[in-house]
Amino acid sequence: MTARKIQQVIPGLPASDGAGVKLIRSLGGANHLRADPFLMLDAFSSENPDDYVAGFPSHPHRGFETVTYLLDGHLLHEDHLGNRGNIKAGGVQWMSAGRGIIHSEMPQQENGRMRGFQLWINLPAREKMKPASYRDIQAEEIPVVERDGAKVKVIAGVFEKTSGAVTGGSTDPAYWDVALPSDRGFSQEIKDKTVYIYPFEGSVEIAGRVLKTHQGAVLGPGGTVKVTAGANGARFLVLAAKPIGEPVVQYGPFVMNTREEIEQAIRDYQSGALTQA
Repeated sequence: MTARKIQQVIPGLPASDGAGVKLIRSLGGANHLRADPFLMLDAFSSENPDDYVAGFPSHPHRGFETVTYLLDGHLLHEDHLGNRGNIKAGGVQWMSAGRGIIHSEMPQQENGRMRGFQLWINLPAREKMKPASYRDIQAEEIPVVERDGAKVKVIAGVFEKTSGAVTGGSTDPAYWDVALPSDRGFSQEIKDKTVYIYPFEGSVEIAGRVLKTHQGAVLGPGGTVKVTAGANGARFLVLAAKPIGEPVVQYGPFVMNTREEIEQAIRDYQSGALTQA
């Protein structure tokens, strides 16, 4: 089975979103910095409340899914459907905006470290206007697999024979948080999917190329993903999913297939139709 090589390195760059939350944006910093169906990946990590306390007040989405994975801290999600849920350390919120949702994600702490990620996953055209939905996944619901020194949190997809908290769907995403001791290797067969690797602690090597902390990489074709931790060990995300292969037109929080659909999303938001069933 051919090992995948790095096809594109996408460095994480400082950015801000919401009401001024400081973060590092890898995927999604520009239109050419996507990896179908992954639209955006933001990492946030700070012990300074000024960097995160303003949070993400109410804002709309249409046409894709958001996945918030919290390593440290406490966020409260609320939306126009009346849903209210807490995301705590190790937990995940998996939300499908579908035809439209208005929600907020606000810190429930005034000090301490807030650290985690938000991933945007595109939806195919046939699903962009489906009803919005979401799921809170607590840390204890996420299985952990230990193999050859690697510790793998299986948030989504299947690792070995262990199913994650989320499985299936049109893009059949895998979302794994992998911790490796120094100089140890991780190998897993992943075929027919886009694969993106994002080290957030330490460095890794893939096919002779080193990725430093917050340097993401889109892998090229092949059947096996092989990653080796650097001298100080590593912790990294493995994101994999079936590509959609459709046009992507994005305007802020709306992701559709045509400009006309974006214009309709804006009109729907302004008129209140975005959130009407």
